[in-house]
Amino acid sequence: MKKPVPSPAEALNLRPGQSLELLKSLHILTRDGQINQDSRRKLKQINHLVQFIEPIIDAIRQDTGGPFTLVDHGAGKSYLGFMLYDMVLKAKPEGACVVGVETRQALVDTSRELATKAGFAQGMRFLNMAVQDSAEHPELPDTIHMVTALHACNTATDDAIAFGLAKQARAMALVPCCQAELAERLRARKSGQLGRSSLVELWRHPLHTREFGSQLTNVLRCLWLESQGYQVTVTELVGWEHSMKNELILARKHQRSNPKAAERLKALLLDLGLGEDEALLCRYGLAQA
Repeated sequence: MKKPVPSPAEALNLRPGQSLELLKSLHILTRDGQINQDSRRKLKQINHLVQFIEPIIDAIRQDTGGPFTLVDHGAGKSYLGFMLYDMVLKAKPEGACVVGVETRQALVDTSRELATKAGFAQGMRFLNMAVQDSAEHPELPDTIHMVTALHACNTATDDAIAFGLAKQARAMALVPCCQAELAERLRARKSGQLGRSSLVELWRHPLHTREFGSQLTNVLRCLWLESQGYQVTVTELVGWEHSMKNELILARKHQRSNPKAAERLKALLLDLGLGEDEALLCRYGLAQA
């Protein structure tokens, strides 16, 4: 007896009610419901992220009992926003809003059209702007419940964190990408640090400068979030075979602030020869600390 052929939804491990047509419109699936290896990796990555985010959304909505607003920075084609709305929010859409922030107008226009086509126009909005400009945008409320940033490049992740802090976000989910800024700062100060501290060996070679700079960037981000009263968890999003940009930072607000984390952050900058970098001190709220 032949085994029954699984449906496309079963073959892709989709949830009951998850829209195949939406996945086709996002070009994750072909018109006939097929999927290539690159799209399969993308789908797995976003599904994993949704699994991490869903219980946080549920907890916030239960706690507040009112409207829920999530802002997705560096939204791109808004894969994450659309799938969050489809898989989590559309079942109880009352007061739920997902806002995608993206600098490319063509992608914003396409996302608006797709939201209308999918029947999500009431609960999804898209803004054409840079992340660093979004905190002052009049269409966004003073308080945002959750901030996401999936592969926001370089300092755009820092801008997303700053936005979340300004908007008193209860939670943030960040998957950083292409952290080059701190490596440049380390490289510029390398000669002055040689002979002063053995720690410079961590980034003396150019390849190590790049890799250490990337790692250090996320360590500083975690301390920054902790200093602002967030409980931070760092984990892999998916297996490394799916993506090299694989670090997921989950932060949930649980106290007003944490001065000890701010002290550790400043001490780390000092140890690495970055303690007098005014731009970094201002970014992390340490200029007067």
